[in-house]
Amino acid sequence: MPPSRGSSQGLDQLLGSRFFTTSTTWEGPEDQIEEIRCLLKDFSPLHVHRVQNGCRCFAFVDLGSTQKVALAIQALNGKLFHKRKLYVNSNNRSPKRTPDVTERPQELLISEKASAQGFAGTTACPQLTPKASGEPCETEKSKTSFFAVPMEMRGSFLVLLLRECFRDLGWLATIPSISGEVGLLVTSTVPQTPFFWAMHITETLHQNMQALFSALAEAEERQPYLQDSAVRRGTRGLAKYHLGDYGPAWNRCWVLDRVDSWVVVMFVDFGRSATIPVQSLRTLDGDNFWTIPPLTQPFMLEKGILSSNQVIHRILKGKITGALNLESHILKFEEFE
Repeated sequence: MPPSRGSSQGLDQLLGSRFFTTSTTWEGPEDQIEEIRCLLKDFSPLHVHRVQNGCRCFAFVDLGSTQKVALAIQALNGKLFHKRKLYVNSNNRSPKRTPDVTERPQELLISEKASAQGFAGTTACPQLTPKASGEPCETEKSKTSFFAVPMEMRGSFLVLLLRECFRDLGWLATIPSISGEVGLLVTSTVPQTPFFWAMHITETLHQNMQALFSALAEAEERQPYLQDSAVRRGTRGLAKYHLGDYGPAWNRCWVLDRVDSWVVVMFVDFGRSATIPVQSLRTLDGDNFWTIPPLTQPFMLEKGILSSNQVIHRILKGKITGALNLESHILKFEEFE
């Protein structure tokens, strides 16, 4: 059986990066959460907290790094959105909460229809319920909260990634076959939501990790840095993924977007995005480096949310209880007590 949470044995010794966040503040029209996510899609927003104050609307957006914040300000501050000017700036303070709210972080990712595509429910989480315009807001507790499925976990995004990087969609078809008791090595979490990325610990995973990391270690010195003109959205490459106390290691990545001399990349084997300098990318376009499918995959906690400080790079023991109806590649996970 895999070790329990907190164990530092086995696979989690290979990992060790820490999570940190930076927020941006928006002031503009009364936008929906998904509109804000769409506006910031090039910067891979992790979490959006929307606040209504009279006729003004603010959104606190977690972009995951100071570089992304700087790029978002440069690209969007002063731009028109719904015929209104956007004011975008960095903000180190947490979003203000409605009085008498519980101490637990709140979510405003609420769908009018529980079955709407792109949303998922989890139980026993308090949430804020906004009233109609002109009425005071009040806090109520609900047994079910609804969270938007992160864009990088949605089937449409993963199909594009698999087509451009692996030239094969077979990996998605194998996910629903996972069932029963499992051990999961958490590689990334989506803050304030039940979604997370993890490696399903099996003998096949051990073999794939050994083969992939050995090949990358041998190739890193031989792989030339990409020419500036060759770096664009959809480029496959090799970049340093920081493993905390273990230092950086070269890993497979996929370019999501480019802004001047910076690129936003997705580390496909860890479920993490990062903003890095263009000149730090090495070439990795040979198909032989992409025969092994992604090592990590998306999951959703059946109850509650995960704390990134507690579980990232740790092994969780539990069982698979099913999959999301409209995103069947996202498996529901219930952790053992």
